[in-house]
Formats: sequence, structure tokens, C-alpha cells
Amino acid sequence: MNAEARRMRILYVEDEPDIREVTRLALEFSGRFEVRICDSGDQALRESPSFKPDLILLDVMMPGMDGLTLMNRLRAEAQTEATPVVFMTAKVQSSEVSRYLDLGAVSVIPKPFDPRTLGDRVMDILVKHHGS
Repeated sequence: MNAEARRMRILYVEDEPDIREVTRLALEFSGRFEVRICDSGDQALRESPSFKPDLILLDVMMPGMDGLTLMNRLRAEAQTEATPVVFMTAKVQSSEVSRYLDLGAVSVIPKPFDPRTLGDRVMDILVKHHGS
């Protein structure tokens, strides 16, 4: 399906309330995304099957279940096993980014990010992954 034919569903998992809100506003402002916010890995596991995201944005460092563990758990679920995962993190040294990509993430968005360009960045990733 054409990635730009409908609003794409983004599941965003972030434990920091301010970052969640800025990200949600930045993505929804573009009119291209429907964003479901989760504040923990457990909530993401509960909500992802019914939400059926086109893309999952994950924070790496979260209390309880970190982003890497959550990605592995989502990969074990039929509904999300092929859903592209993008890490949004401040941990962006080249060795860390290489590790995320080697573990199966399709991209990494560094924090802090520019809210004005976040929607375009996410859409570029979706188009590359889902086709245009």
C-alpha cells in the first residue's frame, strides 16, 4: 500500500511525558500520522495488536523494560514481527547506532530532535520501508 495514501499509524513508546507530548504534536501536526502513545514497554505490548502500527518508535532507555528488550518482545508477536522499529535516543555513538541496526532497527533518530522536521524524517523512513 502506498505509504502516503492514508494516515500512517505510529506507536511511540517513551517514558518522559514532555518528550512524548512534543513528539506527538510534531507528528500529528503534519496530518500524515495517527499516533498512539505508550509510556512503558508493557503498555506497548498490550496496545500494539489492536492498533496495528505501521511503524514503532522506541526510546532505548526506559525503566522496567528497555527499548531493546521491547523490540525483541514485539518481534516475537505475530502482529508486530515485521513492523519496522526506529529508535529515538540520545545514545547515538556510532557503536551504539550500529548495534541498534544490527539488532533489527531500521533507523535511529537522535535526541534531541527537531520537531519541525520529525514528520518528514519519519515519512522518509516509512516510504523506504513500505515502498512508495
